[in-house]
Amino acid sequence: MDLSYSQNLEDYHLSLAFAGQTTGTYIDVGAGHPIADNVSFWFYERGWQGIVIEPQPDLAALYQRLRPRDFAVCGLIGRHCGETDFHMVERLHGLSTTVEDNAQQAKAFGVEYQTIRMPVTTLAKLCEARDLGSIDFLKIDVEGAEGDVLFGGDWTRFRPKVIVAEAVSPGATLQAWQQWEPFLIAQGYRFVLFDTLNRFYVAQEQREIMARFPSERAPWHAVRHMYEIGRAPVDKQHPDHALAQDLARGFWASLPYLDASLITSILSRGRRIAKPDELAALASIIETEQFRAALGRVACGYDGGQVVDD
Repeated sequence: MDLSYSQNLEDYHLSLAFAGQTTGTYIDVGAGHPIADNVSFWFYERGWQGIVIEPQPDLAALYQRLRPRDFAVCGLIGRHCGETDFHMVERLHGLSTTVEDNAQQAKAFGVEYQTIRMPVTTLAKLCEARDLGSIDFLKIDVEGAEGDVLFGGDWTRFRPKVIVAEAVSPGATLQAWQQWEPFLIAQGYRFVLFDTLNRFYVAQEQREIMARFPSERAPWHAVRHMYEIGRAPVDKQHPDHALAQDLARGFWASLPYLDASLITSILSRGRRIAKPDELAALASIIETEQFRAALGRVACGYDGGQVVDD
């Protein structure tokens, strides 16, 4: 099925502009999770590939496992090369940012953030290092620092055909594009669509793409959204429901054979445990006979140890 993975139909709108194009190249700045709320995955599924930039190490590492054709960069794109503070918001990773005021505002959602020092390169240097030729689209979602990304580009040598940039302030509906739109227009880009969250621009020389681009946001139900299909093991409408069922049965049957460190990791993720003392306590529980018996009771319903009705 055609499935939109993005937050606000960004991938669907881009697909209309590039209708019929079977391969292509993208740059995804602030890529986030490789699939959920992701703008470029629609195109990766269809054979495209590109560069994804994500400063949160756990998310960046997922690209090698889930999207091996992409080149993943764990770092930041900014106005100048060097280093800067990056504020990683716990749990709500989409709110992580280089703008500390925005990280402070995330506390309203009951989360904290951790500040780390990270390397920064520019969009121009990135394109030069990867020797990029044609770039079909550039997507920017960096929680308030979109201007810094744009100001660091070389718009003569490297010209994405389409640019989509988050254009409202994080967690609000305040207009933020006045800070950088005049610069982008001066580089020969034309505004084509505001989808209530992002603004889309097309290079003035790309007349065919400009003609295909919708001038209004598409109806919400023009395409199915990932969040509508629920979780694969329980929702029969999910395209991967059968696979998830097989994996679940195999996982439960395999429990007694799993290494203790792997079980600790699985449970810590399930219980959202991160503190060292809590992890140590969990590891000690896993070594007990009582815990091993619990694994056996769970597994025997799937490994042939007892007759169960699937």
